[in-house]
Amino acid sequence: MAAVSDVVLLLETVNFAAEKHRTQRRKDPEATPYINHPIGVARILSHEAGVTDLSVLQAALLHDTVEDTDTSLSELESRFGPIVSRIVAEVTDDKTLPKAQRKRLQVEHACHCSPQAKLVKLADKLYNLRDLNTSTPTGWSELRVQEYFVWAAEVVQGLRGTSPVLEQSLEQLFTKRGVDLTSDPVVPRLLKD
Repeated sequence: MAAVSDVVLLLETVNFAAEKHRTQRRKDPEATPYINHPIGVARILSHEAGVTDLSVLQAALLHDTVEDTDTSLSELESRFGPIVSRIVAEVTDDKTLPKAQRKRLQVEHACHCSPQAKLVKLADKLYNLRDLNTSTPTGWSELRVQEYFVWAAEVVQGLRGTSPVLEQSLEQLFTKRGVDLTSDPVVPRLLKD
């Protein structure tokens, strides 16, 4: 069982994330509350991968706060400590860069992340890909969804060796989508029909 202080810290983290994301919605047709995403990422880590590291679970809950809200890394560090802040920093895209460059940098930096950040990234990709399989975001074509799967596979290549359970779940999704991870360890591609 978790210590009472761990439970309190986790609930404080959920509350902080919910407050920061309170006006945001996912891009699905139902406009799902955004907070469902970070909670889902933390749940994947705890429920499916058996992660009990409080800092990793907190970082999962907070992983989009700096990127998508007015939260700063210094605010996270003062509220949740340097480890949580560092993990969030590792998984945060620089929104001042063009989208194509941000996506390329995710691929390039994946293998250099800490094991904790790799766990958060794996769970984040798993949540997003499952979401794409059940509900296409408003305005996305099937081609755009498929391109996201291929790009996500490129990111996941750099995260290998972190969590066999999460990696197997991701591989199953890639296989169902026809994304070949075996031919080239660096550049996934669509399987030929």
